Amino acid sequence: MVNIIVVFPKLEDAKNIRNLLARNGYSVIGVCCTGAQVLQIIDNLEDGIVICGYRFNDMMYADLRESLASSFQMLLVASMHILESCDRRDIVSLPLPLRIGDLANTLEMMAAGMYRRRRRQKSQPKERSEAEKKVILDAKKLLMERNHMSEEEAHRYMQKCSMDSGNNMVETAKMIFALMKY
Repeated sequence: MVNIIVVFPKLEDAKNIRNLLARNGYSVIGVCCTGAQVLQIIDNLEDGIVICGYRFNDMMYADLRESLASSFQMLLVASMHILESCDRRDIVSLPLPLRIGDLANTLEMMAAGMYRRRRRQKSQPKERSEAEKKVILDAKKLLMERNHMSEEEAHRYMQKCSMDSGNNMVETAKMIFALMKY
């Protein structure tokens, strides 16, 4: 599910867009009339799509885009002459008058891109901090000293224990310390 926030200067317009999206199977988590309200909502979110007009009660769309994290996408809905002046490549746009099919197709395309990005991020191995690397290295040294293992054997042993228990390598290293402390 993708997080969708709708922001227009007139709250009635934003609610109409929300209702239109709801009828097409989308869940809108926020309806706003200011950029500040959007920023408040996204504090608790990792990513999402902001559907907006070009001007709000407190800022312009470009100011809001600058304030959004790169994991958020923006769909600008405005008149054609406003869209022609928008030269930003990180903003998807739709001209007014808005067609329901165009909006649904554009949202589907944006959501698919977000899902692909999430999958790619999950598949990349997480970088360990120096403290975590030290815990793993110390556990390997302990195994090497007490069990007369090579570094490679200690590493494979920790990997196997990690996989068998369903814990990550850092947790496994901490368990090795706890068990071998005595």
